[in-house]
Amino acid sequence: MSPETDAELYKRIQAQDKEALEILYIRYERLLYSFAYNMINDKQAAEEVMQDVFFKLWRGKGAGAYNESRGKFSSWLLTITRNASIDHLRKKKIEVYEWEERDSVQEQMPSVEEEIETKEERTELQAVIHKLPDEQQRMICLFYFQGMSQSQIAKACDIPLGTVKGRLRLALQKLKGMVAVEREMERDY
Repeated sequence: MSPETDAELYKRIQAQDKEALEILYIRYERLLYSFAYNMINDKQAAEEVMQDVFFKLWRGKGAGAYNESRGKFSSWLLTITRNASIDHLRKKKIEVYEWEERDSVQEQMPSVEEEIETKEERTELQAVIHKLPDEQQRMICLFYFQGMSQSQIAKACDIPLGTVKGRLRLALQKLKGMVAVEREMERDY
């Protein structure tokens, strides 16, 4: 019997099935913790954010109900984690940059999160991010890990908005290509 999909487990959680929540917790605890830690840079706070996300998932509160037709479960869960991390930073009165939906490159480009499903793939992605040119690495870090909008990146880096958009687009294309090459090399072995 094949393992249940995230969507199937989510439906079970909506029916208050604790076992389903435990399975999703095991699947995603490291990813959510890492993501929160990259935003907050505080181990205890990242742990609290991760716990809060799973609590919201259990209680059915947070970013609304998951809809399989709108994207991957992992992307939805990362969005909830991102929002919870921003909420935490606001409570601590740490400057946080707002996400501006109009700045999203996810409409034109595949989400980086879509390329990440296992710990090995996350490690692989981190390794290839370091192969990007410095300016593209910076754009990825500011946009995805620090939550800055493209407009805010342009102001902070004192470069035109078009340059930010171009660097992000190029970085995402390169990341996708490098991940594909890495996977192809692994298959050959």
